[in-house]
Amino acid sequence: MGAAPLIVIAAGGTGGHMFPAQALAEAMLARGWRVSLSTDARGARYTGGFPPEVEIQRVSSATPSRGGLLGKATVGPRVAAGTLSAMTRMMRDRPAIVVGFGGYPAIPAMAAATALRLPRMIHEQNGVLGRVNQIFAKRVNAVACGTWPTELPENVEGVHTGNPVRARVLERAEAAYIPPGDYPMSVLVIGGSQGAKILSDVVPPAIAALPLETVRNIRVAHQARGEDIERVATYYAEHAIDAEVEPFFDDLPRRMTEAQLVISRAGASSVADISVIGRPSILVPLAAAIRDEQSANARGLADAGGAIVMPERLFEVEALSEQISGVLSNPAAALGMSRAALSQGRPDATDRLVELVLELTGDATSAQGRKGH
Repeated sequence: MGAAPLIVIAAGGTGGHMFPAQALAEAMLARGWRVSLSTDARGARYTGGFPPEVEIQRVSSATPSRGGLLGKATVGPRVAAGTLSAMTRMMRDRPAIVVGFGGYPAIPAMAAATALRLPRMIHEQNGVLGRVNQIFAKRVNAVACGTWPTELPENVEGVHTGNPVRARVLERAEAAYIPPGDYPMSVLVIGGSQGAKILSDVVPPAIAALPLETVRNIRVAHQARGEDIERVATYYAEHAIDAEVEPFFDDLPRRMTEAQLVISRAGASSVADISVIGRPSILVPLAAAIRDEQSANARGLADAGGAIVMPERLFEVEALSEQISGVLSNPAAALGMSRAALSQGRPDATDRLVELVLELTGDATSAQGRKGH
């Protein structure tokens, strides 16, 4: 018998790129495939969650936006060296497919696969292609989209696979939703580390401005930056609002399940969690995002009626308080938002990614179910 087929997964060093890469790695190992992860030294720091059976291949890569003039001058040679090294490896042990998840460390393996004309695809988590995925979008056999719709180059068609979510989120997929009413209600506030400050500034006074009969029923779980925790917790306490304020909730899926409303940034993974569990949300896209990808991430949920999107320039206390009140005082509308959010969920995102891999490698069990994308 020959060796098991090999998949090379190429990904950069952020959780946004590495989490779906890890999900695919685990699924392909379960199918008896060999899995290699191609990343650079920075990306290798994020590989602790990958199964030990995954071979970590460190390649030379570089990020043009870092390191000043000297750093920029070395980008070309370092990427070229990494690509040559990846090609040598692939000629020695030919992969059945190479899958890129974005980030500059993905360039060498994707460039090598392109030069060797191997089957290859990319997965984009956000509603706008990242810079590296833009480079390869017209040079791959398939573009898997975590967010739908995704803005793609002309003549490039995407396949809506969805973004893989953690097992603990999947366990709560489509959990029953308790609409708001005259009883304890939970509001969950989450924002990525770089985007949490504005939520800490605006959400507490917006909740305090709600009618007293609503405030007394509300329990808030608010994720805040370390430097904001004390002032946010003090504000809630001074206004007699029952609140937990922490830098991180390790039981976030449970809290989301129990929430009547989620107030969140529109990062790809947050949007995926909200839609898989199915909760009404108020989304505040990060204005500083270079390609405004968070607005694109929020679009599907908003268009379906599952989320209210508030751009940062309109994210003010009075306006937010009105939107919160609109959800919490209207059980039927909140339930409708919950169902609309679910309609956008892709709990089978990892399975869809696997099906696309098998289809591109000529596996007999090619994807039947993805025709409805």
